[in-house]
Amino acid sequence: MRILAALFTIMSALPAQSHEFWIEPLDYQIESDTTVQGILVNGQEFAGSTVAYLPLRFDRFTISSGMRQADVENRIGSSPALDTEPFGEGLHVVSYQSRMSTLPYTEWQKFLNFADHKDFQDIEARHDARGLPREGFREGYWRFAKSLVGVGSSLGRDFRTGLAVEFVALDNPYTADLSDGLRVQLYVLDDLKADGQVELFEKAPDGSVEITLHRTDADGIATLPVKAGHSYLVDHVYLREPSADLAEQADIVWETLWAALTFGVPE
Repeated sequence: MRILAALFTIMSALPAQSHEFWIEPLDYQIESDTTVQGILVNGQEFAGSTVAYLPLRFDRFTISSGMRQADVENRIGSSPALDTEPFGEGLHVVSYQSRMSTLPYTEWQKFLNFADHKDFQDIEARHDARGLPREGFREGYWRFAKSLVGVGSSLGRDFRTGLAVEFVALDNPYTADLSDGLRVQLYVLDDLKADGQVELFEKAPDGSVEITLHRTDADGIATLPVKAGHSYLVDHVYLREPSADLAEQADIVWETLWAALTFGVPE
């Protein structure tokens, strides 16, 4: 219990403002007789702190392939948090949905910087129109992360797993011809997200990271430039006004839903 309490304290203290959360497999492609392993990470620029397996922190953590799905199970406090047998050969989709956490804002400029980074348009006017204070307010945030792991042949397709905000890869990164890029489609609350900002983090084999911004088209699709031997984190953040009940219960004035997708591209 002491270990669990310490881990929970560390997790609660992790910085959240403008920090992404993602699933990072130890290997994006594996053989069918090995295990699917991956770490949960909270950080910036595709680097950060490893998060242990803590069921108190999530509502859903699953692995799927084809028509098969199972909960990711592990010992509390384990790292890597993802450590499970694959279903066999094919594309495996790992999906994670956090519980809500909150973040206080004591400086207005920090919120404006965050809003500008994540492309929350007209945020100052929207905030003021609701009569909200410019300091001493709280945001509630949720993490919705996916990762694609190729097992054996790696054949298969990504699909919607039911996350509130979710990227779906329209091309299999392990088997498709990606010379014209890899297409992702963005869903927000069951609707396609047109003209949405997509932040792409590209990690080279030497660990260096390049960040580029892209936008979805009318069908919610963004075509992302990718390179062989590199790994990728795709990010989008959706801001909304919380329901009256949630605002009162959690003492928040804004709610953010973070979508993340990770995958690798073979040499």
